[in-house]
Amino acid sequence: MKLTGRDAQAFFRKPDASRAGVLLYGEDAMRVAHRRQEVIAALVGPEGEAEMRLTRIQAPELRRDPAMLLDAIKAQGFFPGPRVAFVEDAGDGLSEVIGTALGDWRDGDAQVIVTAGQLAAKSKLRKLFESHHNALAIGIYSDPPGRDEIEAALRAAGLERVDRAAFEALEGLGRALDPGDFRQVLEKVALYKLDDPTPLAPEEVAACAPASIEAELDDILHVVAEGRSAEIGPLVQRLAGQGVTPVTLLIMAMRHFRVLYALASAPGGPQAGVQRLRPPLFGPRRDRMLRQAQGWQPDRLEAALAMLMDTDLSLRSAGQRAPAMALVERGFVRLAWLKNRR
Repeated sequence: MKLTGRDAQAFFRKPDASRAGVLLYGEDAMRVAHRRQEVIAALVGPEGEAEMRLTRIQAPELRRDPAMLLDAIKAQGFFPGPRVAFVEDAGDGLSEVIGTALGDWRDGDAQVIVTAGQLAAKSKLRKLFESHHNALAIGIYSDPPGRDEIEAALRAAGLERVDRAAFEALEGLGRALDPGDFRQVLEKVALYKLDDPTPLAPEEVAACAPASIEAELDDILHVVAEGRSAEIGPLVQRLAGQGVTPVTLLIMAMRHFRVLYALASAPGGPQAGVQRLRPPLFGPRRDRMLRQAQGWQPDRLEAALAMLMDTDLSLRSAGQRAPAMALVERGFVRLAWLKNRR
């Protein structure tokens, strides 16, 4: 069976131990590994590996000895509790071996967890898990975490009271950071708020955020909004080198320019608009965005948002061959020119 969307998120929150096997696949190895760690920890518990209820099998080892997986599934350990046989970096070449193991699986056997890279729709391994009556296939994509996922992560970190603006800040970090880095931010925030009953505030999120990526994301947005086109290229390249995706840059830019439009078009002008803005802006960032809004006309900000939408459509176009980051950089340069046009 294939799981997607909310069904996949529900499984990650509470994995079904009655399933014979689960395939987790995707092009981002870190995201796949993060999900695999969550699932295995939920199934065997924190002492599972120490109690030898987790068997790790590398794909090359399984190719050399196809019986390893079936032996791991059927083996009985010294400690009671659920068991997992984990096959790492599998490919279509192992679909027959894994299929045999799934076919011999019975209640009480170790659950099979398999990870793989990007798999095409015609992949034998995908078809094996998707068509099996008691197995699951879940694709792990590079989409930012959704609201439900962030709320679940906050609960797991012990953060029950979160200000709305702080949640918005966490959503922004979720789009900008890799899953492992985002989890570390949540852990830092949880330690920061230990024994503090007050709601989590956006300033506290900012204090726990990775300084380099967060600051440079702000830098590129400010540079574009202030029309400083000569600085765009180096900043885009630096962010790309840190793993920030083109889609993330576009999402952040659209959010930034929507705020500027809300300020510039507010009755009474930007100064009045910033008082009513929700979520609110704070500190130096508030002052800087207010100055930016005062330097743009509402009609030009409408044109800027249309240009960002066009760039987003170009990225998603099936016939687009130009490098995605180059398209984003070109779009940002055009926005800077629009700001400076007389």
